[in-house]
Amino acid sequence: MIDWLELAESLITSPWLYAVLIAVSCLDSFLPLIPSEAVVVVAGVYAATGKTDLVLVIAATTLSAFLGDMVPYVAGRLLGPRVLKRLPPGTKRRRAHDWFTRQLDARGGFVLVTTRFIPVGRYLATLSTGIVGYPLGAYMAFVGFATATWSAYTVLTGYLGGVIFQENTLLAIAVGLALAFLVTGVIEVVRHLRRRGGAIPHSTETTVE
Repeated sequence: MIDWLELAESLITSPWLYAVLIAVSCLDSFLPLIPSEAVVVVAGVYAATGKTDLVLVIAATTLSAFLGDMVPYVAGRLLGPRVLKRLPPGTKRRRAHDWFTRQLDARGGFVLVTTRFIPVGRYLATLSTGIVGYPLGAYMAFVGFATATWSAYTVLTGYLGGVIFQENTLLAIAVGLALAFLVTGVIEVVRHLRRRGGAIPHSTETTVE
């Protein structure tokens, strides 16, 4: 199994580092166990010392994350008709599907942008978006904004740690990761509260299972 963090640190002064950043940012979109945030934060920390290029790190991770998010969306679009066949009208699962479709129509941008900061959440959201047939143009626009925001935030979090703790790289990395996880936690709490407020309404109708 590849130790992506160790690999990135060993290539900090090499152009191959950007290939690693592209790989982890893309794969993490549909393989949740890839530690993209940690690797990107490290690249940001070293950008504070001039060992990596801040703009290139942001550009590489933004583009690759965007392309990676297209994979589960396309998979969802391909699986959509098959999934719908297993969700007969009137069943609880079909109502849940229809409810999620309405939620995306109403606040698709919020869902896609916030879940981008949550490792497993981003995969589930992009796959589900494809399954319900969310419009491609709107999806690309929101995901483009989400990945650019995610990349800039993650890189700059590491960069900030590197600026503050220039004499202690390990501490800078630890602080950068802590900030990244803190914001991720806050976003998840906000999503949870919004989800509770817009919970699927219960129906008194007889359902067919």
